[in-house]
Amino acid sequence: MDVEERVNLILRDVEEVITENELKHLLETGGGSGYLGFEPSGVFHIGWLVWAFKFKDLVDAGIRMTLLSATWHAWINDKLGGNRELIRASSDHVVAVLNALGLENRFSLVYAEDLVSDMDYWEKLLRSAKASSLARVRRALTIMGRKMGEGETDFSKLIYPLMQVTDINYLGVDIALGGMDQRRAHMLQRDTAEKLGWKKVIAIHTPLIPSLQGAGRMDLGTLTSEDLLVEVKMSKSKPESAIFIIDSDREIANKVRKAYCPPRVVENNPVLSIAKHIIFRGREKDFIIDRPSKFGGPLEVHTYRELENLYKEGRLHPLDLKNAVAKELIHIVSPVREKIMSDPRLRSIVERLMASVTR
Repeated sequence: MDVEERVNLILRDVEEVITENELKHLLETGGGSGYLGFEPSGVFHIGWLVWAFKFKDLVDAGIRMTLLSATWHAWINDKLGGNRELIRASSDHVVAVLNALGLENRFSLVYAEDLVSDMDYWEKLLRSAKASSLARVRRALTIMGRKMGEGETDFSKLIYPLMQVTDINYLGVDIALGGMDQRRAHMLQRDTAEKLGWKKVIAIHTPLIPSLQGAGRMDLGTLTSEDLLVEVKMSKSKPESAIFIIDSDREIANKVRKAYCPPRVVENNPVLSIAKHIIFRGREKDFIIDRPSKFGGPLEVHTYRELENLYKEGRLHPLDLKNAVAKELIHIVSPVREKIMSDPRLRSIVERLMASVTR
């Protein structure tokens, strides 16, 4: 695979890269390393498939990828009630999902405990803190799925963005991968690194899948742009908004059928977003929409753009779109679900995690 092919693979279906020239230079000079940090916070939902598939693209492109299980970060962020045993179990679950997606033995796994046990980590954190203002750190709280004002309730929340910056600096990676909700942390790293004379990370940001309930049903008028990402994305903390990797075929079909999907509306449409970022992912593929002959008969499209145009022009009914997306999503999810739920240890972890949500 030449440099251009690797760049195209890495950048297909990403929201932004900062910067593309830096990425090309890295690949031209031999490859490089990257990382993604995730909070072990419950059962894997399909919104996470977006970054998981992109993580795999980076591995396939020859980038040496590290997965950081941000266990301490999840503890600070009150995930799973702050139960560190459950947080670690959630980490095992997420790694098992990535392995089931074809990544087994293809990436390095690091836990936050490995980092924070080293005094050098805290020195780097304090240096980054001295190069940052309180206002800048507070603006980055949205990376936690929290509004800026929530930093007032618990001082540890303000340490979190600086920990994420320090994760990057300590690991010494060239690329930081994350959703658009992680953008402020990556920009904070680039800003502080420039002041300190350290390496500025290349930031690759993936799209976010909206809540199944749809942003169109929320009162967004009073939200800042920073808080908007917190409210509209699919989230495990709002189970009714998400499809989980362990959902049955029937549950997936029912959730998609109930999802917000107004006729002709593309913006913040979770069903179209699933089609774009999980099914097509910037590639051409055969996508069949089964319809009764009285409604025009079957349709076949090969790009997301074709699908979006059909829907926007009113030539595709929401129910027909939902049925086709649900069928394809089940095809993607069911093999992963079977691998997870057929393993007694992994099944037990899922049951414990789901019980912690319903208590």
